[in-house]
Amino acid sequence: MSGIYIHIPFCKQACHYCDFHFSTSLKKKDELVNALCRELVLRKDEFKNTSVETIYFGGGTPSLLANEELQVLIDSVYQNYQISEHPEITLEANPDDLSKDRIIELAKSPINRLSIGIQSFFEADLKLMNRAHNANEAIECLSVATRHFDNISLDLIYGIPGASNTQWLKNIEMALEFNVPHISSYALTVEPKTALASFIKKGVIEDVDDEQAHQQFHLLKETLEASGFVHYELSNFGKESYFSRNNSAYWQGKSYLGIGPSAHSFNGKQRGWNVSNNSKYIKAIQQNELPIEIETLTPTDQYNEYVMTGLRTIWGVSFYKVENDFGTVFKDYLIEQSKVFINQQLLYIDDGHLRVTKQGQFLSDGISSELFMLNSF
Repeated sequence: MSGIYIHIPFCKQACHYCDFHFSTSLKKKDELVNALCRELVLRKDEFKNTSVETIYFGGGTPSLLANEELQVLIDSVYQNYQISEHPEITLEANPDDLSKDRIIELAKSPINRLSIGIQSFFEADLKLMNRAHNANEAIECLSVATRHFDNISLDLIYGIPGASNTQWLKNIEMALEFNVPHISSYALTVEPKTALASFIKKGVIEDVDDEQAHQQFHLLKETLEASGFVHYELSNFGKESYFSRNNSAYWQGKSYLGIGPSAHSFNGKQRGWNVSNNSKYIKAIQQNELPIEIETLTPTDQYNEYVMTGLRTIWGVSFYKVENDFGTVFKDYLIEQSKVFINQQLLYIDDGHLRVTKQGQFLSDGISSELFMLNSF
């Protein structure tokens, strides 16, 4: 299995917390769409022996593209790649782009999954984050979308300054009222060089409270699991049969092709990333050049990446896979390094797999870094 990720680097406005690559100018949109189609052609041999099972439009804000432009990109994928019989085709979308007519038209297209960036149902939160939509638009778009799409994921952000645990619980309950089968939820993170970081430094916005974020993470987990969701990855909850196939492939180390400026690719042995500049990307593609940097991963790099992604999921880290793929030295190292976290009841071993406990889930990224192999092999 493999997947194709297509990065649409445009947004109406900049969210205060975002450090992804995007532009608020749409002047080069037509050129960019043409370049994306051309890159798909230039890179088709990379997947000539594999079937594509997921197509994911991310960003940026992919819903800024017209339905016709999205269809052109989907057609380009089908013309140049072998596609499975029932692929998962996801569109990330913002509520302000999802009018009733737009949703109905999207439902007629090959797109069969919507990932809607709600973030919060409270106006104060949306203004603090500088989201382009308001609370009413969030409610209205979900009311319509759930009538036309079976497979919907919505995003929520916790740990927002000034948002109490009671308010956070209300956010979760409002999401559940729409009976969506998948929820992705992330802690608000203060990234360097973002507007949020600047506002906090100046005292305009209070700093993120890590302890409250921790509490809200556990509120989220308890509430969603009580409602039948499976917490299958640190930030993702899905009903049975509604796990994100695109994201699950990423966490399980399967190959994916990243198309567009700043998009990342992975084939198990190498990681690549396109230039994070729309003009440079378009110019290179027009000259039939791939503006990509490639890093060949050492066995140590591959082991570290497997540990990092594996511990975030319900599947955990397989001792058999570590020994089979990387050798006994890596397996023995993993066993030894994990002992302290097992004693602290943050990790446990089950059926030959190393997994995080409920107490350890919120800390899984930090724990995995302590299990990394530092010596290069």
